[in-house]
Amino acid sequence: MSTDTTFTSRPLTASEYVRELFEPGDNAAILVRNRSSGHTVQRIAKAETVASHGFQTWLENQNASGSDVFMGMNPIKDGAYNRTKENIKNIRNVYLDLDRNGDASLQAIRNSPSVPAPNFVLDTSPGKHQVVWKVCGFGQEEAESLLHTLANQFGGDLAATDSTRVLRLPGFANRKLPEEFIVQARQESDAVYTLRDFTTHEDSLETPRHLSDGQERPRTVPGHHKSQSEHDWAYAKRALARGDNPEVVIQRIADYRSQDKADPNYYARHTVAKAQSQLEQERQNLGATKDPESTRVSER
Repeated sequence: MSTDTTFTSRPLTASEYVRELFEPGDNAAILVRNRSSGHTVQRIAKAETVASHGFQTWLENQNASGSDVFMGMNPIKDGAYNRTKENIKNIRNVYLDLDRNGDASLQAIRNSPSVPAPNFVLDTSPGKHQVVWKVCGFGQEEAESLLHTLANQFGGDLAATDSTRVLRLPGFANRKLPEEFIVQARQESDAVYTLRDFTTHEDSLETPRHLSDGQERPRTVPGHHKSQSEHDWAYAKRALARGDNPEVVIQRIADYRSQDKADPNYYARHTVAKAQSQLEQERQNLGATKDPESTRVSER
């Protein structure tokens, strides 16, 4: 993590927010959707263009005409014309959409020792927020696995955990509401975080099942998302990447899967071995590909 410890929280305009999220030459996706007509326009432009007076004036006119304004949270590859996963250039930001008990969830994030201070907090409607962290060194799978875990832990929207997500742009009215509400953004940190800065654990793997009998497990996303075995592997990979002892990771997984695996120790050891192999391969490829590379909208 890199940061200036003297940073003071400040409100951001739309242009300032774009410049904080992206480098000037990054391709940023802007989506404008009119709720009444159903008409949707997506534009992909350089971040410096999106932040310019002319582009912001166009967005203001669209918003005044009844359209909501959203922005993709990760840069798009040069030459790409849409936000599909294969067109995501790299993971620059991870985020949560706090659409239920938003105020309490935001406070829980700020008080939690397992997640770093958010870079940006957006107030998207009364009591609802979006939280954004600037990151580096994440692959798409790692980012989406982390976001699924964070959404489960802090009550975020489980649908808003994909790398192609667009979130609201501050400074524009939320047209979903009957009364005008202008989305506001605050920058609360200038840190850039890595995977090691998030010490949350996939589907509560740190807690063996026998210690939580009788308690309802966190709700998971429908079957078109990852299986539990895939979550186990993703958890092992994240834990190893942040420096956890492999034997400890093996024991956590074995404890967690003790009730549904014939040989949980063998399963856990095999899962960790695969994660170690993948991490080693990624380290070897780091010089060639520093960051690996559904169009849903968060409307809160």
